[in-house]
Amino acid sequence: MSASGATPRKLKKLEGSGDGEEGRDYDAETQNALEEIDACQNEIDALNERASEEILKVEQKYNKLRKPFFEKRNDIIKRIPNFWVTTFVNHPQIMAILEDDEEDCLHFLSKLEVEEFDDIKSGYRINFHFEDNPYFENDVLTKEFHLGSTGNPASQSTPIRWKEGNDLTKKPKERNANKGRKRAVEQKTFFSWFTDHGDPSADDIAEVIKDDMWPNPLQYYLVPDIEVENGVQGGDGAEGGDDDDQSSEEEEADDSGAVGEDEVDEEEEVEGEDAEDEEVIGEDDEEEGEDGMEEGEGDDDVICLFQADEGEEGDAEGDGECEADGEGEAEGEGDGDGEGEGDEEGGDE
Repeated sequence: MSASGATPRKLKKLEGSGDGEEGRDYDAETQNALEEIDACQNEIDALNERASEEILKVEQKYNKLRKPFFEKRNDIIKRIPNFWVTTFVNHPQIMAILEDDEEDCLHFLSKLEVEEFDDIKSGYRINFHFEDNPYFENDVLTKEFHLGSTGNPASQSTPIRWKEGNDLTKKPKERNANKGRKRAVEQKTFFSWFTDHGDPSADDIAEVIKDDMWPNPLQYYLVPDIEVENGVQGGDGAEGGDDDDQSSEEEEADDSGAVGEDEVDEEEEVEGEDAEDEEVIGEDDEEEGEDGMEEGEGDDDVICLFQADEGEEGDAEGDGECEADGEGEAEGEGDGDGEGEGDEEGGDE
């Protein structure tokens, strides 16, 4: 344990040390509490050790249960061309160390396997299965990580039998030399990683393959499709997003302009229809007015006819009265003549 977590007994020894430093003095109650905490911590550590053993057993159990599914998945992957090279290229940490020639070589990678040792704690190996290719003779390349004789992590890998002129571990050095550099810059590539065993405990590429890519390679094979679904254009970053925003704004402006034009067209059509309706209504009013005038003229004619008839009847009645008056006068004249004749006859007598 560290000095800060030293047991009470050690702390008491510090008090009696002859190094001239003043030790920390605890009262009896604090000393008892510290001893109880130390005993409790020992129990916790024992439980953690038991938990690690139980977890190890569970991991061993489920590694066996997962194995047939990993094998089934590899059989299905064989039906997809360039599955593994696509997965490697889409993984940001692997892609960062891939040279163009190495990417071409990985087109011949047909199968990837990660095998953990039975006790799990002692290590694991990564197997790369290749088809016949123009780069090397090996069918399988293996890199293994294990605990060395000293208990420290160690690694080893299959010696690659390169075909003449195709040693990909030398080409990066040749490119650096061709650039006129006085000292070749150490450049990490995929195959230089594979052959490097300098510090196995800090091998991040192996950890990425074992703990990230191998459990679910499909997520990296589908990375471009997933980015498109999420509206992200791979590689362009924020600039791509800005372009998308600008194009979307332009599309919205075009759509709004089109909508405005459609609204204007609709308004003009509605106004035209209203104008046509008004013209039709005006024509109907004119026709009704003409019909009214014709009806009015007809009524006037009838009234005039009635008036004319009434005038004729009035004239006829007037003539009748005149005739009657004439007859009366004639009769009066007749009576007058009769009376006059009578008077004359009486005088003669």
